[in-house]
Amino acid sequence: MSPRTFPESFVWGAATAAYQIEGAASEGGRGPSIWDTFSHTPGRTVNGDTGDVAADHYHRWREDVALMTELGLDAYRLSISWPRVQPGGRGDLNPEGVAFYRDLVDALLEAGINPVVTLYHWDLPQELEDEGGWTNRATAYAFAEYARAMARELGDRVEVWTTLNEPWCSAFLGYASGVHAPGRTDPAGALAAAHHLNLAHGLAAQAIREELGEETNVSVTLNLHVTRPADPERPADLEAAHEVDLVGNHIFLGPLLDGSYPVELRELTAHLTDWSFVQPGDLVQIRQRLDVLGVNYYSTNYVRRREPGETATGGTGGHGDGAASPWVGLDRVEFLDPAGPLTDMGWNIEPDGLYELLTALDNAYDGLPLMVTENGAAFPDVVDEDGRVHDPERLDYVRRHLDAVARAIEDGADVRGYFVWSLLDNFEWAYGYTKRFGIVRVDYDTQVRTPKDSARWYAQVARTGELSELTDVQA
Repeated sequence: MSPRTFPESFVWGAATAAYQIEGAASEGGRGPSIWDTFSHTPGRTVNGDTGDVAADHYHRWREDVALMTELGLDAYRLSISWPRVQPGGRGDLNPEGVAFYRDLVDALLEAGINPVVTLYHWDLPQELEDEGGWTNRATAYAFAEYARAMARELGDRVEVWTTLNEPWCSAFLGYASGVHAPGRTDPAGALAAAHHLNLAHGLAAQAIREELGEETNVSVTLNLHVTRPADPERPADLEAAHEVDLVGNHIFLGPLLDGSYPVELRELTAHLTDWSFVQPGDLVQIRQRLDVLGVNYYSTNYVRRREPGETATGGTGGHGDGAASPWVGLDRVEFLDPAGPLTDMGWNIEPDGLYELLTALDNAYDGLPLMVTENGAAFPDVVDEDGRVHDPERLDYVRRHLDAVARAIEDGADVRGYFVWSLLDNFEWAYGYTKRFGIVRVDYDTQVRTPKDSARWYAQVARTGELSELTDVQA
C-alpha cells in the first residue's frame, strides 16, 4: 500500500506552554502565578521541582525558533504567561513582558512560522486566585480585558487566538482533585470554575474581535475524553461512560457550541450545587463563533458502574493516584487500570480513540474545522553514545496517531492540522522533570537541545506531507 498523504494545506506544528518552558520566573517584571505558589509548596510536585528555570526558553527563544525552522514547522502553538504581561491580572501591562512576546512572534513570522497563541495555559496570576480564582465570576471579566489588551498589542501578527487550553483540567484538577494548581478540593467550586472558564472564553472572544475585527480567527482547545464501557453489553457500564461524557466533555461542548448545559449534567450534580452561578444572559455570551476547535488527545478511559455497597476506589481516570477524584458527581463510576502498552505517564496507547473522537466531532458539529492541538507521549529517553536520542516508542506513537488523523480526513472529517506535544522536554506540572514529552531533548543541567529521532522523522513528514513507514532516521 502507498503511504497515507495529507492535504497540501495541512498545518504541521508543535506546541508548548509558557510555565513549562520559559523559566525566568521572577525576571522581566513577571508576577507570581498559581503554579509558582503550588510548585513551591512542599509535597505538591515530584522532587519539589518548580518552573523557575524550566527549559530557559525566556533566554533561549532565538535558539528555539531556529530549531523550529530546522524542523520545517508551519506553525508554533505557544502560550502567553498572563502574569508576565499583567502581573496582577488587572491594570497596566508590563512592557518587558509584552516586548518578549512581540519579539518572539515577529521572529516566528520572519521564519515563515505562523504563531498560534493560547491566552491561558493554566498560569493564573496569584492575585486573582487570592480573590477566589476561577470560582470567582470576576476572574472571567479580568480575563476578557487581558485578552483585549493582548489583541491590541500583537494585532494581526497572530494566525489564531486560542482563549483557553483544557479548561477541564483548570477546573477539575485544580479545584476538585487538587493535583494541579491552585490545589483545592472543592467539588462545587470546580463546577463554578468550569462555568466561569466558559464565560471567560465567550467574553474574550468578543473582546478580541472588537479589537481586531469580526473576521479574526478565535479558537478554544479542549481535552475531550474518549471513554469506553468496560462491558459494552452491560447497561450500567454504558450509563457510567455516558456520565463521564457529561462531566468530561459536554460541560464545555454544551455551552460553547450548543448554548446550553445538558439537563442530565445538572441533575447529576444537583447534590453539589444549585448552578446559581449561571446568570441570565451567560449562555448567549459564551456561545461565540468558533473558527476552529482545538482537540487535545492522549489516551482513552475504560469505566464500569459499581454496584450499591461496593467499595469506592476514588477512580481518578489517570489524574493523580491517591488524590481526590476530579470526576465530581460520579460516585459510582470506577475507572479501570489501563491495559498495555503504556506511556511513561501510565496512559494507554489507543490511536483509534483519536480517529473516533475526530469523526464524532465532525458528525456532531458539521462545518466546524478541527485541529489536533496536542498529541504526544512521554518516554524515558537517554542520549546514546553517538550523541543522538533514539526514541522509537515516541516515533511509533506519533506515527500511529497521525495515521488515525489521516483516516479521519479520508472519511470526511475537516481536520486542518496537527501539533505534536511537545517541541521541548519541559516541566511536566506535578510530575516535575521526571517525564519527557519533547521531540527535542533538553539537558536541564546545560540546557543543550538535542533533536530526537522523532523530531527528524516529524520534519520529514512535515516536508513531504506523506506518512512514511518507520525507517532509519538520518541525522
